[in-house]
Amino acid sequence: MYQVVIVEDDPMVAMLNRRYTEKDPRFRVCRECPDGRAALEYLRAHPADLVILDMYMPQMDGLDVLRQLRAAGVSTDVIMITAASDTATVEAAMRLGVVDYLVKPFEYERFRQALDAFDRRRQAIRSESVNQQQLDELLHRGTTVPAGEKPEEKPEGKPLPKGLQPKTLEAVCACLQANPQGLTCEQLAMQTGFSAVTARHYVHYLEECGRADSRVDYSTGGRPSVIYTLRG
Repeated sequence: MYQVVIVEDDPMVAMLNRRYTEKDPRFRVCRECPDGRAALEYLRAHPADLVILDMYMPQMDGLDVLRQLRAAGVSTDVIMITAASDTATVEAAMRLGVVDYLVKPFEYERFRQALDAFDRRRQAIRSESVNQQQLDELLHRGTTVPAGEKPEEKPEGKPLPKGLQPKTLEAVCACLQANPQGLTCEQLAMQTGFSAVTARHYVHYLEECGRADSRVDYSTGGRPSVIYTLRG
């Protein structure tokens, strides 16, 4: 069983991360740390398989925690969870050995995928040997294309993932198009009449397909919100 440390200053978010983690019987949360200093103190003295690390915390942010962990020789795998999606932050985290990067808000399914990918890497490392295909799948998450084949295109007529409906997608796209300044999932839900959860599913799909962009708005005075815009 993998031992997991959660580093999160918001008790409610920490509780949700624990619940998501322990849904999977392969993982057990052995410690919750409310800030970076507590995490450093614990991880320097106790081995762990995986750290679920928040980016923005008082006194020390996630990148500082990562730098000090690596400087101390702690090579524990890290999944970063944050509201920041700017490329500089992502690149800095990746250079410090983050194995996955989840941008708030995210669904359980995406969290589960991160745990699955972590487990696959660990299983491959424990095996005596791996072939090129296995390495490609681990390093590139199955996005490599065999020699001589063209990358798969995503035509407009491609069937939607299970649970998504064409008419609902059309309504979401129309609403985003009518609001070029962008909308949060909550604003999108209010304008379309769908639930915020439904709106989130569709904008995440659009973003994955390259048809929508997201940015973090820090001007709200409270927690940052994510704003989605439809590409032209």
